[in-house]
Formats: sequence, C-alpha cells, structure tokens
Amino acid sequence: MGNDNPVTMFSRLRSDVQCILDRDPAARSRWEVLTCYPGLHAVVLHRVAHGCWNLGFKWLGRFISNVSRWFTGIEIHPAAKIGERVFFDHAMGVVVGETAEIGDGCTIYQGVTLGGTSLYKGEKRHPTLGNDVVIGAGAKVLGGFTVGDGARVGSNAVVTKPVPAGATAVGNPARIIQAQTDVQREAAASKMGFSAYGVTQNDDPVSQAMRGLIDNAASQEHQIALLWQAIEALSTAQAKPDCVPEDAARREHFEAARINQLLD
Repeated sequence: MGNDNPVTMFSRLRSDVQCILDRDPAARSRWEVLTCYPGLHAVVLHRVAHGCWNLGFKWLGRFISNVSRWFTGIEIHPAAKIGERVFFDHAMGVVVGETAEIGDGCTIYQGVTLGGTSLYKGEKRHPTLGNDVVIGAGAKVLGGFTVGDGARVGSNAVVTKPVPAGATAVGNPARIIQAQTDVQREAAASKMGFSAYGVTQNDDPVSQAMRGLIDNAASQEHQIALLWQAIEALSTAQAKPDCVPEDAARREHFEAARINQLLD
C-alpha cells in the first residue's frame, strides 16, 4: 500500500486517472475523469484527510472526510488505508470503516460496506482487501479478516469470513468458490477481460450443484429406459410382467432441459 499523505497525492493522481480510463469504457478523456468522477474526488480528498489524521489533526481529518461525503456520496474514515489505482465506480453509498485497508488496483462499486462487527476500540474491526480485488455492487464485507489478492465479491454478497486469493464469494451468507486452475484462469481472462461487478456466469456453487444433480438424474433415466428396452427385446410378450404399465419403462420422463432453464 502507498504512503497516504498530501505530498505523494499529486504524484499518484496520474495513475489514478489512468486506472479509471482502463476500467471504465464510459470514460472518454482525462479531463472528464478529473472533473466528473466522484470516485476519484473521494480518493483525492481521503488522502488529504488521511494525511491530517496521521499528523495528529484528528478533527480536521474527520471534517474533510465529512465534506467529501457531502460532495461524493462516499464515506471513508480518515484512518482507513487506501492503496494506489483504487477505483470507486459510481460508488454512491460506499462506506469504508476506520481500520479498513484497501490494496492497490482494487475496484469497488456502489453500495459497498467495508464494516466492522466489533464494538471494541483499538482492535482490527474492518476488512483488509488485497491487491486487485473486485467488490460488486451492494456487497457487505464485515469483520477484521483478509480478502486475498485477486479475489472477487459478487453483488449483494454478505462476507463474514476470509476469502482466499483468487477466489470468488457470492450469496448471503457468502459461499467461497475456489479459484480455477491456472490454465482455466488464463483462458477465461483472455476471453472476459476485466470482471465487472465481481461476478461471471456460473459463479453460484448451489446452481452448479443443482445442474450436476439434474444432469446425473437425466442420465440415469436414460440408462434405465435402455435397460428396459433390452429386457423387452429378450423377452416374449407372454413373459412381460403385468405390473409394468405399457411403455412406462421405455420412455424417459425426466425433463432436465426444462428444469435447467429455471436455474438460468
């Protein structure tokens, strides 16, 4: 993480602007980013407030933080630590707590809360985000744990436990999806590029499990139908059991495709 103080603020402004141009296709020029992006304004004002806080001017830091909240809609405690190239995209309603730490290259969308679950002063109450973390819109990351480098938190997820590096957390309470293999990750990255809002298709592990069960059940139905067809071929009409309704054993009734559509 960078050293947040007024001296280094200006030297890092160029990289902050460039990261927005890289991640937001709606950004057309540096001038537009400088004048019209509240996420950038919040980061710049936070660095001033953080510098005042570190110099012992606690009230002034809180006052600047409060002014920033009025103008940007983003509330960042002056004691929070924010790295370089952090992008608050839209970001209305974002809350970053006192002991929160945000690593380099992170992207945070609107309505995100980096909050604490403890009321004791002086302890680590808020989360630490590693580098290149994406927090989707409306997500709540609550507690003094770490979200690893390159991790993603899906929109509206509620995370209350650590997220490993490269993993994805989705749902309420959040479920952790481990990272794919390096080959799969590289292939997906080359196709998808930047993962907006921290969610890609087929992220939900419950949905994946249901799809696996449905496909397995459909396969079993098909195999049973084939077995009955083989039995019928080897049996005479007189030897066919009376308890088996006509054609019931030869036809597949499990509509896997239709049920799968309900999970989409």
